[in-house]
Amino acid sequence: MVEYFTGIEEIMPLSAAPEPKRRFLPSKHEAKRVMKIVRAIREGRILPYRPPEEREKDEDVEVHYDIWQDEQPRPDHVMNIPAPKAPPPGYDLSYNPPPEYLPTKAEKQAWESADAEDREKEYLPTKYDSLRKVPGYEKFINERFERSLDLYLAPRVRKNRLNIDPASLLPKLPRPEELKPFPTVCSVLYRHKERVRSLAIDPSGLFLATGGDEGIVRVFEVATARQVWHAKIGDDEAVNVVRWRPGRDAMILSAAAGEDIFLMVPDVIDPETEQVSLDLLDAGFGYATNAVQALTANGARKDPVAKWTRPGSRLEDVGVLIKITVRSTVKVITWHRRGDFFSTVAPTAQKSAVAIHTLSKHLTQIPFRRLPGIAQTVQFHPSRPLFFVATQRTIRSYDLQKQELVKIIQPGARYISSFDIHPGGDNLIVGSYDRRLLWHDLDLSTRPYKTMRFHSKAIRAVKYHKGGFPLFADASDDGSLQIFHGKVVSDMMENATIVPVKVLKGHKVKSALGVMDIDWHPKEPWCSSAGADGTCRLWM
Repeated sequence: MVEYFTGIEEIMPLSAAPEPKRRFLPSKHEAKRVMKIVRAIREGRILPYRPPEEREKDEDVEVHYDIWQDEQPRPDHVMNIPAPKAPPPGYDLSYNPPPEYLPTKAEKQAWESADAEDREKEYLPTKYDSLRKVPGYEKFINERFERSLDLYLAPRVRKNRLNIDPASLLPKLPRPEELKPFPTVCSVLYRHKERVRSLAIDPSGLFLATGGDEGIVRVFEVATARQVWHAKIGDDEAVNVVRWRPGRDAMILSAAAGEDIFLMVPDVIDPETEQVSLDLLDAGFGYATNAVQALTANGARKDPVAKWTRPGSRLEDVGVLIKITVRSTVKVITWHRRGDFFSTVAPTAQKSAVAIHTLSKHLTQIPFRRLPGIAQTVQFHPSRPLFFVATQRTIRSYDLQKQELVKIIQPGARYISSFDIHPGGDNLIVGSYDRRLLWHDLDLSTRPYKTMRFHSKAIRAVKYHKGGFPLFADASDDGSLQIFHGKVVSDMMENATIVPVKVLKGHKVKSALGVMDIDWHPKEPWCSSAGADGTCRLWM
């Protein structure tokens, strides 16, 4: 073993290799390091060695820098306002003021006993025989400092003030007097024993159907409030919704109580119309008998989505002819404009929440396997084959012919309660439980065109007038109805005109519930409302 590092000097080297060339060339890396040190010495970042005594002497010397030594005079800004000058001194500031400016003994005592903030002056006039006897002013530095703060903390800049009348910035809306006719007063009162959940005026405008917690469907004459027909369809269940079939060729009333949907013909019409109505309801029984039963993969019969049956002799004697039983409690019934289809919504059902029923075939279909949310209500488009489904936060538009999603409308509400489509088909209004009323222009955007908040509690129902008047209304839990004038023109360049014209109050709030449902008269600018206080009102 060779010891490479020892204290003994060896004669022969460890290696006989020649010296490498790099040992004879100057190193570039060392040159960079040296230049870096030289540059630091020139800039003063590396100081030469000095004895500690000299360093202590230099540290004791304070160095003051003039930060304004390079300051150049600059012209004032165009909008600059020069600082106000201090007021010139008066007679009371003289070292030898006239006798009338000198305070009396009582005034001097009162000044000394008062707080500094309550004194009128910060000094007392004092008389001296000569200027040599005047002492230094003790508050001189404080006053100069406060003066500097006033100049520094109170910038003075000219501002162009706009003389604009705030009223001129508001949109010019017509006065409500110019937009008549619209309902203003309660003219007819329809009394019930318990809460009224739903109402509807028939297409002829003569009869009003109501349903509520009593489980009874009642039909009144609109003008006289006389009850002309009634039927008890729910023993323990409340009547959640009543709706008339559109069209004047027949008179069919639909109502939902619990999981059952009833179709009835009230005995208040002429025999010819009554016979046409009965034929429409009976035509589907033959089709349902000959229909092919749906089978599962195992070959067993599928359970039908809904059962179309006769309700029994007791109800048939009073005009209730068909009973449709579904799987969950029905909250909404909406008819197609032609009168052969109607849709129901049972929010608690999952896959079968929305169902479409065919009257002429006694057939029930489930159009959606699943919905992204809990279904709240549905509407058919007034002129096109579109079907609108509202969940808690969105409204989806489907094309029934192509069977595809057309549009997703996003009102921005937290919980949608109801919506209605304008008779023209291009606009819709949405009411929500978070007190918002939203107007949507379907051609403009999926977002609301206008958001209105006029109620202090949840909005339960919204409705357009379908009889040619540019009116719509909403009903709220605060017991009031808001009537709006909503004019829609065919000009694509002009937006809809929305003017609130009247607030109708009359319903009492009971158990935190106010107005439950509203409906318009098909011909007149009259509005009917159903309240939780057990009354229905007709506003004219």
